[in-house]
Amino acid sequence: MNSAEPDIGPDQGEHIPEGFFASLDISSPKRIAIFLACLAASLAVALYPRITADLTPAATRALFILVFAASLWVTGAIPAFAVGILVIGLQIVLLGKPGGVFAETEHDWEQFVAVIGHPLVWLFFGGFVLAAGMTRTGLDRGLASGLLGRFGDRPGSVLLGVMGATFVLSMFVSNTATAAMMLALLVPLLASLDADDPYATGLLLGVATAANLGGMGSLIGSPPNAIAVGVLAQHGGEITFLEWMVVGLPPALLLLAVAWFLIGRLYPSRRERLPVAAWGGGPDSAATAVPRWERLVVGGTLLLTVGLWLTSQWHGIPTAAVSFIPIVLLTTTGVLGAKAIRGLSWDVLFLLAGGLALGQTVTETGLSTWIVEQLPVEGLGLLPLAAAMAFLTVVLSNFMSNTAAANILVPIGATMAVGNEVWVAVPIALAASCAMCLPIATPPNALAFATGRIQTRDFIRLGLVLGVLGPAVALSWIAVIALWVSG
Repeated sequence: MNSAEPDIGPDQGEHIPEGFFASLDISSPKRIAIFLACLAASLAVALYPRITADLTPAATRALFILVFAASLWVTGAIPAFAVGILVIGLQIVLLGKPGGVFAETEHDWEQFVAVIGHPLVWLFFGGFVLAAGMTRTGLDRGLASGLLGRFGDRPGSVLLGVMGATFVLSMFVSNTATAAMMLALLVPLLASLDADDPYATGLLLGVATAANLGGMGSLIGSPPNAIAVGVLAQHGGEITFLEWMVVGLPPALLLLAVAWFLIGRLYPSRRERLPVAAWGGGPDSAATAVPRWERLVVGGTLLLTVGLWLTSQWHGIPTAAVSFIPIVLLTTTGVLGAKAIRGLSWDVLFLLAGGLALGQTVTETGLSTWIVEQLPVEGLGLLPLAAAMAFLTVVLSNFMSNTAAANILVPIGATMAVGNEVWVAVPIALAASCAMCLPIATPPNALAFATGRIQTRDFIRLGLVLGVLGPAVALSWIAVIALWVSG
């Protein structure tokens, strides 16, 4: 958003520029048709007596909201974050009336909007603020170039350095921003390679893959992680920042190693040495213009915040509460001004909030229990159930937002495994980061694809391997942890 945009007063409404309505998404007949089709299908499901005969009125309305949201997420009729906002609005209208099918008092509707202040939303907001501070001062670029410079100039080592730096940064910075930054760092190196050199394709694929896998490694690495933690909290469970790293980081590192090996074999370099000195490491001109004290403030804030996140089980400060450290320090010191705050990923926060609200409603109305009763899972063991849900997540996440897929599947999966919710919720979240078979599957994939030096078949070949291995590795590691804890 441009901070220089003029305010529009009440007398300015008639001065609408020509083509204004033509620029709106709703001007697309195809999008309108898809939206109306999703609405009609959702109403048909919710009003069909044979489907809803055993549902309470509240659960029936929750079913309509769930099906409508899921269909909009899958089809992309409106932006994913807008679906999250729509979910909250529909909950207020359909379930918030005092003395109605769900709400009892005039204040009960407030629970639907209170989710905006959910601790996990603030946790992600803190992560966004910290990432913005790192970008403004060039700390993220400095860390990336510093890591890359330690891996020499041999093709295999350079690929490992690129993927390692991308992986580490995407644990704490948006994987989209990380991928964009790493691709920018690699421009000089890519320019020095022949147009048909397969190694260039391997580097691009490595950036996208490492950015996706890095999201598994920390609680703030990917929204599905927060969704799983939020659902587990509703069932009486809690996972700290460090505990998530224990669960998610080892599988992510193993998958990263597999991806590095496969990319190195499939896309070998034609050179024994690479001109890595030319790739333009170090802070950019904008970062070097930042005062030194700002870089010190951001660096100190990063160390303090991550340190407290990793040690929350000892000092007792909740992970979400720690996120206020970067929020407060970087704004009150002026490191981040109003323009920088306006530029944060608010859409992700609203998508996350809408997903949390949807999961809460699906659970509290009894809809999740009803859905589980309709599924043919009777007699299915815990491990096969977790595996089925995890692989389903991978499939869905290749065609829709992995956050949206987690919003739908995590509450249902947790209800299927009462008493063992972590066995299903966590694998679903980790599996969501393993869906990368298509250019549209994740933003990092799309950024790499946009360079024109990588094809859809490249994503499919590696994505199929990681999509199959990811859930299996995650479940195996969780089983190892469970055995170690019980033993």
